[in-house]
Amino acid sequence: MTLSERDIDRIIEMAWEDRTPFEAITFQFDLKEQQVIELMRREMKGSSFRMWRKRVQGRSTKHQKSRTFDKGRFKCSRQKQITHNSISKR
Repeated sequence: MTLSERDIDRIIEMAWEDRTPFEAITFQFDLKEQQVIELMRREMKGSSFRMWRKRVQGRSTKHQKSRTFDKGRFKCSRQKQITHNSISKR
């Protein structure tokens, strides 16, 4: 599979995002987690790659099965509710 420069940039962006699971990259670009790691190693400076690996290793949000929520975005229970453009008070 040949990836365009734009696709590579998007894959790197998705890999850096904390809440984007590897499964989303697989679905969109047909790259497995190991292939994403290889792409990141190839496309990034060594220090940036090491920082990224340290950051995503063990991060539950990067793996769909480890998430504590199924759909949408995770929302902390302490986060204020927003309804009809106003912030409701507790």
